Amino acid sequence: MKGPTPAGKVSPWVLERCIFPYLGARRSEVIVRAGLGEDAAVFDPDGLLVAVSTDPITAAGKRMGWYAAHVALNDVAAGGARPLGLLVTIILPPGLAPAALAELQRDLAEAASDLGVEVLGGHTESSDAVTRPVIVATGIGLIPRGGRRGSAGGRAGDRLVLTKTAGLEGTAILVSDYADRLAGILTPAESEAALAMLARISVVPEALLAAENGAAAMHDVTEGGVIGAAWEMARASRTGFRLDRDQVPVAPVTAKLAAMLQFDPMKLMSSGSLLIATARPEVMVSVLASAGIDAAVVGTLTASDYLVATGDSAAELPPDFSPDDELFRLVTGWRG
Repeated sequence: MKGPTPAGKVSPWVLERCIFPYLGARRSEVIVRAGLGEDAAVFDPDGLLVAVSTDPITAAGKRMGWYAAHVALNDVAAGGARPLGLLVTIILPPGLAPAALAELQRDLAEAASDLGVEVLGGHTESSDAVTRPVIVATGIGLIPRGGRRGSAGGRAGDRLVLTKTAGLEGTAILVSDYADRLAGILTPAESEAALAMLARISVVPEALLAAENGAAAMHDVTEGGVIGAAWEMARASRTGFRLDRDQVPVAPVTAKLAAMLQFDPMKLMSSGSLLIATARPEVMVSVLASAGIDAAVVGTLTASDYLVATGDSAAELPPDFSPDDELFRLVTGWRG
């Protein structure tokens, strides 16, 4: 089939050409794999705990498959799991060429292969309910007994360690998908630095290291940025927090975009950054550094209050705080 996809379930011929060749790594735990006529994947966890998380990709336009795989797998890794597989639902607008579907699936498979993960199955169809591709990925991971982490294990007094830089994912999306809006703002070198952030979007390596080296809680920094992640971790752990804005690393290109576009980089989505609560922050930073992962101590879990400090002054988040993301605010304004 060479023409555009009609409405309804994608044909078996398109699946065989555009989906099934791109299923990432083959895992030994998988007994029933993705294939025509199979309603469910089957795998044998051999007595391990299973972690599952799902995410839609709606903010990114380019490399959606790459983002979908990493965002879903980041979440299971933040729960202390070693990623095993993905289930993926793709909904296409009618008339989209099969080549576009194949490109999306290749990006998905590239990310999956990099992490040793298999695409276990999913669903693909064309529908006039959407005007652009929508992809929803469910990540599946395995946790050794006693190895579970997540956002709820923090205690008052634990220090907060952040890997990489604030606004990492949002910066990459802004420069990749909205280059026309940024004309004249960034130099070619700055644009290249922003696009290179895409290659750093996985937190799987640091999550596995952190889980083995005293992490009490972990949270992938997604929508709402660093402030949103700290707020969600504190809520889950039934603590407060204090973030020190001056200690939060922000890449120069992110800082420049924030100044020019008037957004807070600490509220910009940042998949690729992991927030870790630990009683041994120096050890955690050292372990991560030995693996080539930048990290900084950026705050503390407290008994109460949600505080963001700048210098000697601290502002408390309002009672009705919601971890809204700056990228959505910008894009909504641009789309009018």
